[in-house]
Amino acid sequence: MKDFQLQGLPINQLTNKPINQLTATFAPFKKNKIFMAIISLGSMAFDAIETPFGKVDKIVGGSGTYVAYAASHLTQPIQQISIVGNDFPEDEISELKKRGVQFDGVEIVPDQKSFFWSGKYHLDMNTRDTLITDLNVLANFNPKVPESYQNAEYLMLGNLMPILQLSVIEQLRKRPDLIVLDTMNYWMAIAMEDLKKVLLKIDVLLINDSEARELSNEYSLVKAAKKILQMGPKFLIIKKGEHGALLFHEDKVFVAPALPLDEVFDPTGAGDAFAGGFMGHIDHTKNISFENMKTAIIVGSVMASFCVEKFGPQRLKEINRKDIDKRLSEFVQLSDFDISLV
Repeated sequence: MKDFQLQGLPINQLTNKPINQLTATFAPFKKNKIFMAIISLGSMAFDAIETPFGKVDKIVGGSGTYVAYAASHLTQPIQQISIVGNDFPEDEISELKKRGVQFDGVEIVPDQKSFFWSGKYHLDMNTRDTLITDLNVLANFNPKVPESYQNAEYLMLGNLMPILQLSVIEQLRKRPDLIVLDTMNYWMAIAMEDLKKVLLKIDVLLINDSEARELSNEYSLVKAAKKILQMGPKFLIIKKGEHGALLFHEDKVFVAPALPLDEVFDPTGAGDAFAGGFMGHIDHTKNISFENMKTAIIVGSVMASFCVEKFGPQRLKEINRKDIDKRLSEFVQLSDFDISLV
């Protein structure tokens, strides 16, 4: 593999669009426009979260929930595959359905509780301690792809056991145009062989910097990316939290910034909101090129930046397209500069 070619900022040059045209990509979608669906596999759960800025004892969470709320601002439908217990709120399901989230693939177990996670974040908000993990219905989750989902164009595999991710891929009669995988170091430690099988079948891998180093056994993220791309993915996105994200493909790398925020209340779900924004833009534009993925990463970063402003997915419920376009412009301005070489 050749050395990566760094494609630097500003964003308006990277996307091959003038700044005043960039937000036009995200004009509200029309009701009569035909979208091919995104299948989203992920947990729908409850979280108890403590950060230096506050605490909630029970709030709706789960990777599938965050992906659905973020993606629904950009495209519809989102075809959800998940499992919940009898305690998952009916009003939450109704809210998601109103946003174009389909529940044919969501199993509701009447006599059990939903997955529950509790965690406490450190002062830097980048590290956390898991206090409680109750799998509940997730312990016996056997995802099924409904017949109505069989023609989906895109597949988002949220952070779950690799064997479940593989199961969903294998149930699809027609391979989606793009398969995106999110995973974490926990599965690298206990299910690496299954994870390697999934990596051979996907197009895009989403992980953070520590996970990239663990998966590759390389400290340098450039070296890590080269190794990981040899494992199967065509594209690799390494999320660096408050420091932005990196996109690797063949011999190219794109560096995306993160928007400095006044306050970060809760980083839970930010990575899933990023994935939802990324997938939503891809479906909105019907373009899976490297160039368009640059923009998709910025859109994902926008959705993540909203997510962290309140506990749970609350902020993702409140925003509208005007809010998204305004923040997108802020991202562009953040990295737009002229420089004279002397």
